[in-house]
Amino acid sequence: MFVSTRRGGLGAISAIAAFLALAASAPAFAQTTLIVGKANPTSDAIIPVNVGDKLGIFKKHGLDLKISDFGGGSKMVQALTAGAIDIGDGAGTELAFVAKGAPMLAVCESTGPAPFLGVGVPWDSPIKKLEDLKGKNIGVSSPGSFSDWSGHQLAQHFGWGPNGVKTVAIGGGPAPIRAGLRAHLVDAVISTTALFLSFEETKEGRLIAPVSSFEGNVGSGALFASNKLIASHPDAIRAFIAGWLETVDYMRAHKAETVKIESALNHFSENVMSREYDLTIGMHTKDCRFDPESLSILKQSFVEMKLAPGELDMSKLYSEAYLPK
Repeated sequence: MFVSTRRGGLGAISAIAAFLALAASAPAFAQTTLIVGKANPTSDAIIPVNVGDKLGIFKKHGLDLKISDFGGGSKMVQALTAGAIDIGDGAGTELAFVAKGAPMLAVCESTGPAPFLGVGVPWDSPIKKLEDLKGKNIGVSSPGSFSDWSGHQLAQHFGWGPNGVKTVAIGGGPAPIRAGLRAHLVDAVISTTALFLSFEETKEGRLIAPVSSFEGNVGSGALFASNKLIASHPDAIRAFIAGWLETVDYMRAHKAETVKIESALNHFSENVMSREYDLTIGMHTKDCRFDPESLSILKQSFVEMKLAPGELDMSKLYSEAYLPK
């Protein structure tokens, strides 16, 4: 009996010692809480943060995420500037805010082309193709957003001139877009393709085409870290990016599971999300590195939309220091 009890005690002591050793070797950012702001609640370029959080991937990397949705990139940047969020999950066009002095830095190019964003119209609209949009009012999430820039790119693509279309800020959520289409407040809207695919099921709207049909490798998605986070917890940024990349790898290899998770998160049907998955899964970058062509197109967009002053040095707007080696 004595021998048995002693062995049990030694086993318990060994287990405790192993646990303490593991705790002592845990990285400095373990149990770090990060507040993440999303520029759009349902965009496929942005939603991996929700998928990874749901799967526990970010927790595995020592992070406890608090996720908030914002109706447009400019509102997300305002929250980041105010110190309300640590990480911004948005679009490449928001690098222009870095150029203007927003206290943040792009730390990952998350998506290249943008099939996740599309041009949609009311269900009963006479508009059938992109060429029919000349001179029309197009709803976008907010001024200076990626959807705003895409509207102007549409006009440029067809050679309609700077006033070829008029962009109107209506917000980025499903409710204002649905209202705008139902009441014909705008002729078309640029928003997530999943939203328009869902509107097709209810005969509220139709998808005309994804914006990738008239845009190049634009660097459509990007992750941003606040200057405060960069100064105080750089390892937390590395952990977040590692969790993001692991999530995207999972999504590529598990369509059925990803579709179920995304459907539960954004309340679109699994049929819609299955169609959306096939359209968009190839857009995610594999390493978060910034592509020179993407940066060139973004720089051009800043000039065209007068989003940033003077000649820009794009290398000062982002950093790859937090990417996996």
